[in-house]
Amino acid sequence: MTAVHDARILELQRRMKDEGADAFMIADPDSVYYYCGAWGYLEMDFGRPTILVVPQSGAPRLITPAMEADMAGRLTGMTDLLEWTDGVGGEWMEHLQTLLTGNRSKSVMVEWYKTHPLILSEAQKAAKDAKFRDGTALISAMRMIKSADEIATMRQAGQVAVAMVEGGRAAIGVGVPEYELALAVIAAGTRKAAEFLSKPVEEPYFSPTIYNLQILQSGMHTCLVHRRSTVKRLAKGDPIYFCFCGIANFKLFKLGFDREFFVGSVTDEQAKTYETTVRAQQAALALLKPGAIAADVHAAAEEVYRSAGFGASYRTGRGIGHSFLEEPQLKRNDPTRLRPGMTFAVDGGITVPGQYGARIGDSVVVTKDGFEYLTNYTRSLAVV
Repeated sequence: MTAVHDARILELQRRMKDEGADAFMIADPDSVYYYCGAWGYLEMDFGRPTILVVPQSGAPRLITPAMEADMAGRLTGMTDLLEWTDGVGGEWMEHLQTLLTGNRSKSVMVEWYKTHPLILSEAQKAAKDAKFRDGTALISAMRMIKSADEIATMRQAGQVAVAMVEGGRAAIGVGVPEYELALAVIAAGTRKAAEFLSKPVEEPYFSPTIYNLQILQSGMHTCLVHRRSTVKRLAKGDPIYFCFCGIANFKLFKLGFDREFFVGSVTDEQAKTYETTVRAQQAALALLKPGAIAADVHAAAEEVYRSAGFGASYRTGRGIGHSFLEEPQLKRNDPTRLRPGMTFAVDGGITVPGQYGARIGDSVVVTKDGFEYLTNYTRSLAVV
């Protein structure tokens, strides 16, 4: 593991000691990567978990499928991996038994709602006398504040996201099918990411290729917030909504980013709705600074919607970073006080059911005296 990972493990162990936890079983892929650098594509969707077990003191151990062991060793630098193979012996469950009973764990922490039920069930069988406790808040607190290096990578991710929207915008035209816009997004983002990964000797394992299904709708389908691109062809007057949440990813950092365009023309009603979403987002961002309360930031956006005659919207923002959703969230009843280094996706959004939707979204980082855009792209109403 790198010095960064070593420091994170030591800090985790310090917090575990304060909580009286003997071990922390980490199965969430994002958290495994955060603490040791291991990552892959299979995980429990294929029945092949990678699990990091961190004792209160001493070195952590990584359980990994044998077919992934070479990759895991290169990523982490760990030489004492616990490998397992499908159908051989007790598979990964046997290693859990060894780790959780070997140090007589009486108190085991897990990320309760991020741990696959099968992994949790097998762990409880392995350490049947141990008390299993939710340690989600402990890990969330550590991941909430990003380091300077993490923020630097997220700035690059923001540039990849901006390249994606520029690629999609350039492909807009009457008669063009939605999927062609999605293909243009993937190509533009991949080429930009490849620019940042131009030294394969230094970073040989990250792929620049943008993946996951593009959230994209046009026309009246923009009221279907998370519909993916189809064979529908663009028509004059169509609004087009690009959501990059889920694909605005770079070096395993995940951003939020949304933009909307109009083909050829826009109605006064659509323009008013779109501009209201921008004003709501900007009202929230005006409060985004150290010391602000997360719920108050959300309330500023809600006031804009109400004043314009619209109802309450969804949450205004969510923490981002190694996961699509991190803490805190800019929503009702979140009392978290903001701190420098927190990173958010901050949105404005209105849906007129059965007619259209208007949305805007950016990723930002809280600075010592305000915030900085990670996705800095025009928010002006754009007719293409």
